[in-house]
Amino acid sequence: MNNSKLSLTLPLHMKKNSINQIQIIKIEDSKVTKKEDFLAVEEPLEISISVIEKDPPILCKNISITMRTPSNDRDLALGFLFTEGIIYNHKQIDDIHFAENNINIFLNTSEPIDLSQIERHSYVSSSCGICGKASIDAIRTTCRLENEEDSIKIDKDLIKQFPTLLNKQQAVFESTGGLHAAALFSTQGELINLREDVGRHNALDKLIGWAFQKDLLPANDTLLLLSGRASFELIQKAAMAGIKFVMAVGAPSSLAVELAKEFDITLIGFLNGSRYNIYCGEKRIILE
Repeated sequence: MNNSKLSLTLPLHMKKNSINQIQIIKIEDSKVTKKEDFLAVEEPLEISISVIEKDPPILCKNISITMRTPSNDRDLALGFLFTEGIIYNHKQIDDIHFAENNINIFLNTSEPIDLSQIERHSYVSSSCGICGKASIDAIRTTCRLENEEDSIKIDKDLIKQFPTLLNKQQAVFESTGGLHAAALFSTQGELINLREDVGRHNALDKLIGWAFQKDLLPANDTLLLLSGRASFELIQKAAMAGIKFVMAVGAPSSLAVELAKEFDITLIGFLNGSRYNIYCGEKRIILE
């Protein structure tokens, strides 16, 4: 497949450099063949912020380096800063500078900026060793969105259809088999938007970053579908965005379930075309 044909198969949110084409040797039974294969690109992205002040004029800080699939880097950076509690209003953003594998977000001081979040954002890691209670308390302190009521009521059979709806949209995954996806749906099953990345947390940050820029947060009347497992980190990001309904193709962790219960989030795992498990928040699902 040449690059021009590849560009036609990519969804609008992806770039041509999201995929590499290489030669491989395929072994199938006793047959050996040479063929072209497609790999999801993985490159580092350094996220920095510069806070514009009168005295001193600018405070510059490197926040994170994440391995991501090049595409929607603006969404990724803003989603990451939002879900880490560093920014919460798009009016705080004065400018965004791009360089190769680097993005610098220039913030004004129109709203208070809690720079302590920069030093402690790593609490979301599932391997950080912090107890669940401390992690959940940190999220409760950081989240600035109002806990708005939702009106979600979903028929139990409609839920089974969402993986098929997601697969129809994942053109890059079909080419490479190597990308995670995060998708927002309406309660009628209509796709609102989709983001993909080699990192499941990056895919969700890209999606939340898009919603942040569109002033769609809190997204309390939408449904979130994750193509992999539901980790604590992903439920944390959903909670920060005000999302109340999370479906995952894979398994949730114990701390993810605990966090979902704390924030009144409906959490579904092991979702495929015929079955799924409800871990909490069954009040939003029509079971009869």
